Amino acid sequence: MPKPSAMSEAEWSVRQDLAACYRLIAHFGMDDVIYTHISARVPGTDGHFLINPYGMLFRDITASSLVKVDLDGKLVDPTDYEINPAGFTIHSAVHSARHDAACVLHTHTYAGVAVSSLKDGLQPCNQWSLQFHKRVAYHDYEGIALDLDERSRLIRDLGQAKAMILRNHGLLTVGGSCAEAFILMNNLERACRVQVAIQSMGQPVNMVPDEVAELTARQYETGDTNRHQGLIAREWKALLTYLEPPRPSSFRD
Repeated sequence: MPKPSAMSEAEWSVRQDLAACYRLIAHFGMDDVIYTHISARVPGTDGHFLINPYGMLFRDITASSLVKVDLDGKLVDPTDYEINPAGFTIHSAVHSARHDAACVLHTHTYAGVAVSSLKDGLQPCNQWSLQFHKRVAYHDYEGIALDLDERSRLIRDLGQAKAMILRNHGLLTVGGSCAEAFILMNNLERACRVQVAIQSMGQPVNMVPDEVAELTARQYETGDTNRHQGLIAREWKALLTYLEPPRPSSFRD
């Protein structure tokens, strides 16, 4: 579908990335029917963000079907869809407080909810988890997020972290782009899946020593901004081929 004539190129680009993010979440089995949500800030606006139409499967979301709302929950453009009230609570909280939050992603996966329900949360037991060593925030469960008063506590607990475990509930990541938020979530999800698999074996766990865990976390962070963004762009480009495969190829090519 071509860009609507009244829409900026910047917004259309973000819409396409956000729609791709939804479909990638479905592709990798991190969706929860019509529940959970991903949002993206609309460039050049005062607090407008895009979120999924409530009732549409993630695999079916398109750039044009995304719903634009403001920080008060008012629809900016006409649509036949509503938005998830709990989604508005969570995403409006982050977008109002974190101006670096171009994209906010929330999931309810089996592994994510399982780890979120453990007293000690995410453990330094595998390489994926070390990216988040002492860099993941926690927020206690308060019921389904329908109370707007919870926003202040969500913001407080998130702080400046890019990943948060919502206890007994799921996972949340914050990125400077849809690509970064997805890649963070994909890594956090894999960290949780591996931890659940390890703990299910009933054997002693070889935890990574704190100094090595911290070194590894710093290695994930090492490099200037341009290099970091380049790595994200490279992985995102590869991820998009799951949604739009290139021409068929053979190992003989």
